[in-house]
Amino acid sequence: MKTLFTILSFLAIQFVVAQQIDGKFIDQITQIPIIDVTLVNTTTQDTIPVSNGYFSINKIEVETTFIASAKGYYPKSFVVTTSPYLIISLQPQYQQLEEVAIQQATIPKKVKQSAKAIHILSASDLQQNSGVDYATILNTVPGVFMQSGALNTNRISIRGIGARNLFGTANIRAYFGDIPLTDGNGASAIEDLELESISQIQIHKGPSSSSFGVGLGGTILLSPKKTSYQNTQLSSTYTIGSYGLQKTSLGFATHKNNADFNLLYSNTHQDGYRENNTYNRNTFTGSGTFSLSEKDELTFLASYIDLKAFIPSSLSQENFENDPRSAAFTWGRAKGFEDAQNFLLGSSWQHKFNDKLSVYTSIFGRHHKNDEPRPFNILTEEATSYGIRSRILGNHKLKQIKVKWTVGGEFFNEHYNGQTFENLYQDFPVGTGSVQGTILSDLDETRSYYNLFAETQIHPHSQWYITIGTHLNQTQYTITNQLANTPKTTFDYDPILSPKLGVSYILNDQFNFYGTIAHGFSTPTASETLLPDGLFNPDLAPETGWNLEFGSRFNALNKQVQGSFAIYRMWVNDLLVTRRTPDDNFFAINAGKTIHDGIELDLNYLLIQTDDITLTANMNTAIYNYRFDEFIDDDEDFSGNDLTGVPDWVRNFGASLQYKNYYANANFRQVGQIPVNDQNSLYSDVYELLNAKIGYRHILFKHFNLNAFFGVNNILDKRYASQIQINARGFGGNAPRYFYPGLPIHVYGGININYNF
Repeated sequence: MKTLFTILSFLAIQFVVAQQIDGKFIDQITQIPIIDVTLVNTTTQDTIPVSNGYFSINKIEVETTFIASAKGYYPKSFVVTTSPYLIISLQPQYQQLEEVAIQQATIPKKVKQSAKAIHILSASDLQQNSGVDYATILNTVPGVFMQSGALNTNRISIRGIGARNLFGTANIRAYFGDIPLTDGNGASAIEDLELESISQIQIHKGPSSSSFGVGLGGTILLSPKKTSYQNTQLSSTYTIGSYGLQKTSLGFATHKNNADFNLLYSNTHQDGYRENNTYNRNTFTGSGTFSLSEKDELTFLASYIDLKAFIPSSLSQENFENDPRSAAFTWGRAKGFEDAQNFLLGSSWQHKFNDKLSVYTSIFGRHHKNDEPRPFNILTEEATSYGIRSRILGNHKLKQIKVKWTVGGEFFNEHYNGQTFENLYQDFPVGTGSVQGTILSDLDETRSYYNLFAETQIHPHSQWYITIGTHLNQTQYTITNQLANTPKTTFDYDPILSPKLGVSYILNDQFNFYGTIAHGFSTPTASETLLPDGLFNPDLAPETGWNLEFGSRFNALNKQVQGSFAIYRMWVNDLLVTRRTPDDNFFAINAGKTIHDGIELDLNYLLIQTDDITLTANMNTAIYNYRFDEFIDDDEDFSGNDLTGVPDWVRNFGASLQYKNYYANANFRQVGQIPVNDQNSLYSDVYELLNAKIGYRHILFKHFNLNAFFGVNNILDKRYASQIQINARGFGGNAPRYFYPGLPIHVYGGININYNF
């Protein structure tokens, strides 16, 4: 009898358990659980309890319709299925961004609770251009300045940090999902990623102590595209435009119960505006999320990029003004190009112990290969990197004080081999291009670092949030000169401790204020650590700096007007200065200090919102006073001069219209003058750019969606320098080549078709 009772009790328990279907609500973009969700059964009008984003529904309510709503998100109606576990994603309302959660990798919080400057570019923001280049998107963000000499020649600076890097983007951390795009050399090339594979870009301006590292300029987080709940879709986009632009993409996405999968292929080709300017890129991107149980979730991300792009390089002022379509003479003769392949792979596991404690662990790997014939030599390089990052997140109450915290670490290792060869193009007939000669150098490098971090957010009062954090980094380079057969040189930088203190005060529903002081650093790249003779320079120190900032986020007129304001000062010590030798080699020295003073204002106004029409306007401005505080280089004193490569101000004015199935947007951008050398003897001209796009969306049949669009960039046909090569030098009697010419007026158009199963 006792045995029978035990069996019946067990079956009863299993019966009760089986009557429940568990699930959670997440932000469709960031995949973060949404805490304050209201869930209603539309049949009974009963409210279902939701705890920190997690819920349980009786199994007898299968095929019942529910409505979920949360502040800052669009309401969602869904039907409960027989799945053992549900993941319901809600789409953020970008008119209420201060309510949206950010930072899954550190402490999840709402934007309005954060004690630092954050700008979010939504999916609709990313679609307001041709879908080919990042510059027209990122340059709408105050404090961010992206120079683009070509689709494969770019430099991003945030608040002036990174502007002095000669080639590419440095001093800024970048991540795609949980995979670092910043290599062991400190360089980040986000422009190679397919824009259609991204659903959101978060830009964290200035240094901050977090698991993303504390780059002086800040951090750029790119979120992979996700699929909405219970949807399967095929998509195809075809775009054509000026100067031989053709882009094709094919995508597949599905979300079924507890699994999400996305796959995208794209090809982008452009003949180019200038000589020696052809560009061709193929990308494959895949991502997925699998809920293994109520407590465990696994995600993966993979990306492959195959790029071949010719390089026209910069021009002298005379050629920039009179012959902007030409390539630099030596680059045209050598037919210089880059032929690169990049493969990224990463996986993350999240385990939820309970409502108060969870752990995230990510592993990632990357392989990069590049062949790059240049007039002065031919470079071949190959790098393989791997790493792991793990952090524990807690959410507790100490008496009546809410405390969120995270602690963790990251390890990164990269092996790099770079060889250079003579380029014998001058010994062959014109039109031959580059010809490989004798080997000049053969360097093996191992680059590694570790980060240890801890951060806590204390919520002592309903209006106050206090953030305290610290970050410890140590970086090591090991370099072996294979050609000279010399012993390897190993150098460890001293550990760098970067603390942070931030306070956020929510005055009311209309205003919140924040203040922060944070330390950051940027280590020299491996190439900067080498002297002209190939020896390691042990005296070179990382750039370090402090950022002091005050700001506010606000809204008015029932949230029709929203905006933000920030004022900051950053002090940078041990400024790295790159010197160029007559034979086109580069090396760096620590030569001084800079001060970065700035003001940023961002306003968004919802002018009209009805069932048929939505009209919004936006305006932002950034005013910079960046200067050398102490800077003596080669017996020349540049102290007090303007910082090279950064405009003194930037303004953006934009508008967006949605009328029934039609849409349109426009952006007018003004850029102040830019000093192109440390002497401040030459500045680029002030310029204005006007871009616009119109489109039409329509449901053709039951399952087909159509989106046709047409756009024009640089409508005013202005001549301007789209990128500056700072401190260029002329050799052999030739004038310095400072300028990359921007595209004159150019058009594009395309069509996107989606089939929803």
